[in-house]
Order: sequence, then C-alpha cells, then structure tokens
Amino acid sequence: MVIEISSPVFSEGEPIPPKYSCEGSNISPPLDWDMSKLSISDNGSIALICDDPDAPRGTWIHWVIFNLPPEISSLPEMVMPREELENGALQGSNSWGNIGYSGPCPPSGTHRYYFKVYALDVKLNLPSGVTKKEVLKAMEGHILDEGQLMGTYTRR
Repeated sequence: MVIEISSPVFSEGEPIPPKYSCEGSNISPPLDWDMSKLSISDNGSIALICDDPDAPRGTWIHWVIFNLPPEISSLPEMVMPREELENGALQGSNSWGNIGYSGPCPPSGTHRYYFKVYALDVKLNLPSGVTKKEVLKAMEGHILDEGQLMGTYTRR
C-alpha cells in the first residue's frame, strides 16, 4: 500500500473522538492522504469506504464516497450528507440506509473502524446511493493502490 492516510483528530489504532460518533455530533472526521508516490490520470478518481468489521451482524458500513477528483488529498471535517458534493464526488448508502457518513455507534465493547482510500484509474459509472458492495464490484480491475487508517471506538 502506497497511500498513506491520516487524520489530525486520531492516529492509527487510537480512539476516534466522540464528536465523530453517534454519541457526539455524528459528523465525519477530517482525513488526509498522501499519494505523492502514485500517478493518477485526470480520468481517474478516488473512493473512500469506512466500515466496522466487529459489528455483531457482520461488517457495518459507515460511509461510501466515490468519484472524488484525483487531485483531492483530503476531506474536511463534516462532509455534508448530500448525494453529490460540490467537487462532483458521489456518496453511497451506509448500513442505516442513509447517504453520507454515520459515525461509530457500537452496541457494546470496542470496535475497529477502517477508513480505506482507493486510487482508481477510472471514474465509476454509478449513481449516488449505491452500496459498498456495488462500489467494490465497479472498482474491480481499476484499483491502482489503496491505504487505510484504523481507529477504535468504545461507547460510553
């Protein structure tokens, strides 16, 4: 993995602040990624998926966003839950059936949350509101590289 992803509000393996959870403002955390070792053409794009593999009923999807322009190297705090963002990126459905980000909300124990960034050689020909499964299927054969940041959360 060449893509290095980080956040100014939590580090790899560290707790995600409550502000970004169902117990706080439930807004998306700021994220940064470095793809300086990678070349993406103007026809390419970036996708981001956040999920929780520790959910009792299987992996729980917290965020699906795709077709971010290749020159984008960060997302600000509080990406609005819109189908299409100003930069042309589209957001998919999370496991709650909502568009955009919904933060950690584990029923019990400490869960892991993976923010995965994918560099793609194409823009995905998908509408907003699609699922993680549909995005992963469309990305097959088009992933140039990827990176991930894992944070944890324990409900108070």
